Amino acid sequence: MIGADGLARPAWATDGLLREYYDTEWGMPVRDERGLYERISLEGFQAGLSWATVLRKRPAFRSAFAGFDPEAVSRFGDDDIERLMSDAGIIRNRQKIEATIGNARAVLALRDDGGLVDLVWSFRPAVTPAPRTAAEVATTSPEATALSKELRRRGFRFVGPTTMYALMQAVGLVDDHLVGSHRRGCSGLWSG
Repeated sequence: MIGADGLARPAWATDGLLREYYDTEWGMPVRDERGLYERISLEGFQAGLSWATVLRKRPAFRSAFAGFDPEAVSRFGDDDIERLMSDAGIIRNRQKIEATIGNARAVLALRDDGGLVDLVWSFRPAVTPAPRTAAEVATTSPEATALSKELRRRGFRFVGPTTMYALMQAVGLVDDHLVGSHRRGCSGLWSG
């Protein structure tokens, strides 16, 4: 869709917070442990909900989950789970909360084996998609399926193939900006 500024954006990114996210963050490389852990966590919370809901609650999530510091979150216990379940600022889903805590522990365990960043980025495909229409934008890929399988093997939860493809889009592993979009190639990892 063409916005008032004359720039084409996907239908999901035409207004307010989502447009700002699309224009400044979506598809940009994330290569730090905390940043990837946060995105994996938020993508997990998004499962079954809209990204707009998660994005609006991101400041509250950051506060509730110690800035997504995996070391701090890995120490969360039953009292923290109950605290989070009563926090109206976040999505109060016990399974997702427990997964986020467990995933923090899995992040720490990965440090002895190359780390989260190297693991996630090892699934970057050789070629990125080049969708011309929204209908051509994928919802998963062989690489996302393989990443999901490997993260699950490492103890992660809420990391299904569709969720991992959304992660790959969000952190620049693939460039799913439509061909011709002003954001195509913005990551610097893929040519337009």
